[in-house]
Amino acid sequence: MEIAQSILMLLAGLGVLMTGMKMLSEGLERSAGSSMRKLFGKLSNNRFASIGVGAVATVLVNSSAATTVMVIGFVNAGLMSLLQATAIIMGANIGTTLTGVIIALSGFSLSTYMAILAFVGVLVSMIAKNDTVKKIGSAITGLGLMFVGLSFMSDSFKTPQIATALETVFRKVEFPLVLILIGIVCTALFQSSAAMTAIVVTMSGAGIIPLSSALFIILGTNIGTCVTALIAAVGASTNAKRTAMIHLLFNAIGTILFTAVIWIFRSPVEKLLGLMSSNTQMQVALFHVFFNVLTTAVLIPFMKPLTKLATLLVREKKDDDEQLKLYYIDDRILHTPPIAVAQVLKEVLNMGEMARGNLDCAMHAVLTGETGDKDKILKTEEKINFINKGVARYLIKMSSLSLSKSDEKLVGTLHHVISDIERIGDHAENFIEQAVEMRENDIVFSEEALSELESMYRRVRGMFDLSLEVFENRDTSKLKQVSDDESDIDMLKKLLGNNHIMRLNNGNCTVESGTYFYAVTSALERVADHLTNVAFSIKSPSGSQVEAMQKLAAEAKRK
Repeated sequence: MEIAQSILMLLAGLGVLMTGMKMLSEGLERSAGSSMRKLFGKLSNNRFASIGVGAVATVLVNSSAATTVMVIGFVNAGLMSLLQATAIIMGANIGTTLTGVIIALSGFSLSTYMAILAFVGVLVSMIAKNDTVKKIGSAITGLGLMFVGLSFMSDSFKTPQIATALETVFRKVEFPLVLILIGIVCTALFQSSAAMTAIVVTMSGAGIIPLSSALFIILGTNIGTCVTALIAAVGASTNAKRTAMIHLLFNAIGTILFTAVIWIFRSPVEKLLGLMSSNTQMQVALFHVFFNVLTTAVLIPFMKPLTKLATLLVREKKDDDEQLKLYYIDDRILHTPPIAVAQVLKEVLNMGEMARGNLDCAMHAVLTGETGDKDKILKTEEKINFINKGVARYLIKMSSLSLSKSDEKLVGTLHHVISDIERIGDHAENFIEQAVEMRENDIVFSEEALSELESMYRRVRGMFDLSLEVFENRDTSKLKQVSDDESDIDMLKKLLGNNHIMRLNNGNCTVESGTYFYAVTSALERVADHLTNVAFSIKSPSGSQVEAMQKLAAEAKRK
């Protein structure tokens, strides 16, 4: 009965530990979301700076696996290069060692006091009104729960029958490669090197695992944690898969080097760790720190060869530039909502630029009668529709995340923006179809009509540039200009309609060409309406000019 209770206590402790780690990770990640956005915004080609970014990011999210998965998402979305990703992964491996050191504190008398943090965190979350403070409270609760879980696990190992049985197993399993394999398999199952490190640290503190055996298992955990990244890379771009491969190569090379050193110089290594701390748990944690720091130091000069090796191992597939894909967003980035918001804005802007290019090609066909770009226009329209649906799905996923109030409003607004851009794309498709029909039926515009259509499109095209600029820079100072342009285009449409009636009366244009003339001017006027909605979306969720102007007026009064 005592054995059964101890096993249940061990499992309960592991469950509480992993729950605490998850709460700590999510709390830190959400409270530090804006900091993460700024952090990744400072990426450069300086490898040491990128390593620092990786280390700090991992401390903020309390998980090297989470950081690596995010990096894979960034590479997949084209946000960072393979070389930058390599440096960040190196930094992530250093940052994750902090968790091991925190866990090792359970071997000191501080453990009970640290467990009290679970209550403190709950208290902070209940009392605080500020969202960021609530998230910090959740992180503190998670940290406290980690020590509660470690305490349960430690108590379960004190049962004589369990301790004796495990000691017997580890006395028989002393071969380094088997111990490394145990570390790999267990970490892959938990999908958390920190959880496996906690178990090893606790067991070594209880005297169940000899120090040398614990070191080899820790080496295995560093390879096992790569499984999460490898799974995350499934279905991603070639470079994203290479990023996961670099993570595996980094840890595998480090493990091979350290295995050889410990295998040959086992006693000197144990004595060195003993000089640094008399506590076995801290010795294991410090070894984890040294492993990642020294492996990084050794491999920094070989970053480019490492990326080349990953490139050789993961071959480039014949990539079709015409394939349907999302360019800037990736589900893996959803782990950091502020960064996901920044990326979805880029995707929407990219969609707008594609619609602008398609409109140019389609209007060129209308004005010149050259319809050779029809297939290209239809293919781009297919891409725009694909991005529209992809962004819509992504926005729905984002709406369930913990977002700031401003980001929450923005996500709601973007549903309307992508709808307006998609409608503009539909107009471009209609233009090319009308151009083809006119060519097939030998219908042409008069020189005067062509000149007017070209003049009107120049106004719409200028408004297109302005609206995207306002949307990208969130520049409210140019909203009045957008509104004035839209009013001018409305008046221009009426003027051109009257001019065409005069040409019909004078016999200068045909009724057939008039049908297409009205269709084009009406469509251009509707494009201007959609562009107005896109620009005014920065102040009004629906793109309403009236609502946006009222808000701007109210803000001006407050100032």
